[in-house]
Amino acid sequence: MKTYAEYQQMVVAALSQQLASLGEIPQLLLDAMDYSLSAGGKRLRPVLLLSSCDALGGDVTQALPFACALEMIHTYSLIHDDLPAMDNDDLRRGRPTNHKVYGEGMAILAGDGLLSAAMELMLRSAVQQGDMRAVRAAHAIARRAGVTGMVAGQVMDVTGEGSTPTLEKVDYIHRHKTADLLTAPIEAGMLLAGADDATVAAGCEFGLYLGLAFQMVDDLLDVEGDAAILGKTPGKDAAEGKMTWVAVKGVEQTRLDAQKAVEKAISALDCIPGETNFLKTLAQSTLNRVQ
Repeated sequence: MKTYAEYQQMVVAALSQQLASLGEIPQLLLDAMDYSLSAGGKRLRPVLLLSSCDALGGDVTQALPFACALEMIHTYSLIHDDLPAMDNDDLRRGRPTNHKVYGEGMAILAGDGLLSAAMELMLRSAVQQGDMRAVRAAHAIARRAGVTGMVAGQVMDVTGEGSTPTLEKVDYIHRHKTADLLTAPIEAGMLLAGADDATVAAGCEFGLYLGLAFQMVDDLLDVEGDAAILGKTPGKDAAEGKMTWVAVKGVEQTRLDAQKAVEKAISALDCIPGETNFLKTLAQSTLNRVQ
């Protein structure tokens, strides 16, 4: 197993290379895509994919295109999420959001381009490997990023603005808008490593509770966070009537619920063979996030 920084560096080094490998992209589109893709961030999702694959003895080199694809999907979702029609944000990772630099039209196309590039990278890799494990991994990522996963959560998030928040609605948003895209790398990484169904199911349970805890802490940071550290604008959730765990449960109960979710995530690791200390430590660190 590698360290978080080592997995992170693998992804950073590969992202531009993977994008360039797709062929000649119009320069303005490439610039807009790269502006958000290279803006930094924790690279949490690709790190989760690589470490999950590695924990079960898989080949992280063959998993790298899938890790990069997942980061592209995550970045596309952020570009679109920041648009005026969605969250209408001016700041992302400490820099002006994509549409503030390139305009709304090009920001939409940059997001479209990253999503399309991600699908192409995964399918090309699956064809090259000639292995159903790669096909299943690509399907898992596409499903959890799609209309029954992340996009479904975004729909509830957008349509729920200004209405009375309920635990049922907030739970749905957290499970899909956030947790699905944190479960996808665990599921895909384990599939690439050839894990059996029981192990993959335990991995998905870990991803679900990790995702719920992650979003609960995100909701807390919107209330208590510092813009200079967050790299985005705090206080927007309450101002725009967003469906959040804090809006339903309050700050203290949200903090307790996040702790319980992390405990459930760690408990799921007991059913996973291989080296899981990396995933356990990562889950525990979620509670101490400042950005």
